[in-house]
Amino acid sequence: MKLFWKIAINLFMSLLSLAFLYPFYWMIVNSFRTQEQMLRSPLRWWPEEPTWEAYRSIGELGGVSLVSYVTNSLIVTIFATVAAVVMTAFGAYAIYRRPDLPLFGAISGIFLVSMMYPAVLLVIPVYILMFKIGLLGTYTGIILFLSVIPILFLMLLQFFRSIPTELIESAKIDGASELKVVLLVVFPVAKPILTTVFLIGFLLTWKQWLPVMTIATDPDHYTLPVALLSLNSELGVNLQSTMALSALTTVPIVVLFLLTQRRIISGLLAGAVKG
Repeated sequence: MKLFWKIAINLFMSLLSLAFLYPFYWMIVNSFRTQEQMLRSPLRWWPEEPTWEAYRSIGELGGVSLVSYVTNSLIVTIFATVAAVVMTAFGAYAIYRRPDLPLFGAISGIFLVSMMYPAVLLVIPVYILMFKIGLLGTYTGIILFLSVIPILFLMLLQFFRSIPTELIESAKIDGASELKVVLLVVFPVAKPILTTVFLIGFLLTWKQWLPVMTIATDPDHYTLPVALLSLNSELGVNLQSTMALSALTTVPIVVLFLLTQRRIISGLLAGAVKG
């Protein structure tokens, strides 16, 4: 009986996984079909006559090459993720070590509330702020905005709370400064969670389009998600180009997640266990 339920559960989970994977498969298949073929038979499992026309058509969008969009996405995502990890790591450690300082106790709550705050309500304030400090239409402004990822802060704070205080105090007794304690004791211990928050930050940042559209003032600073959004206009939707660009935007990040999911899960578990 136990074997029956085990087989049934595995079969159900396999079917559920296929249901979630099908939209990606459908997107890739249709990226090799013409728009007429998609409209005539949208649920076809295989292209009638595979064509690369869709990928050739997105070689340049809005006067900007596809290579430029890819480069912008990589630059913005990598630098924003690195900045987010560095800032949240030092910030979370500071709050963990000195929760008694003024307003430090409220910061965690503020980050938690910010996760529930609709991002669209920040468009006007962020636009005005970036304009006043001279970062509107710059990579720096986009990276700074994207580097604010509250969930990374909360994950790191929870992990630091699980580190035995004896480990830190022994280093302090040996004469290590607070900076040396962080760099030589805490961060090496936190390597699994730091890797995890970097991967999560990368996955979350890659798909962002609203901050880029808010701060960027010309297509030269647009990323792949913004380029994908620009394919849809009041004149209609180019299904063939949309499928091709969607595949180029999502498939690499899905592959990255599949390759690193064990690391992400182990890091999440490391941050969830409190010693």
